[in-house]
Amino acid sequence: MTTKNLLASTILLLSAAFQPAVSLADPSRYPQYAQQKLPQGVEPEFIHLNELVEEIRAGEKPLIVDVRSAGEYQEGHITGSVSIPLGDMAKRLAEIPKDRSVVFY
Repeated sequence: MTTKNLLASTILLLSAAFQPAVSLADPSRYPQYAQQKLPQGVEPEFIHLNELVEEIRAGEKPLIVDVRSAGEYQEGHITGSVSIPLGDMAKRLAEIPKDRSVVFY
């Protein structure tokens, strides 16, 4: 798959993922995470899909992490993303790089 095709696939999948009316994600499946607080000093930066696309077009290579269950990941995911389900995140933090952008979805 060429970089152009990968980018097109990523844009298409991200566009579909950010359409609330058609999203199959169900936050009630993850109640244990709904009320958690982030550790002190951790400030998430929320970006719009267009910003992510621009980063990729500019040559940046953010790590895209799918935090859904392994089963949901198997059903479909963004090409090139890695699966780290929320329930496994604490024991897999070492896999998250500190030297590049990371996008969780």
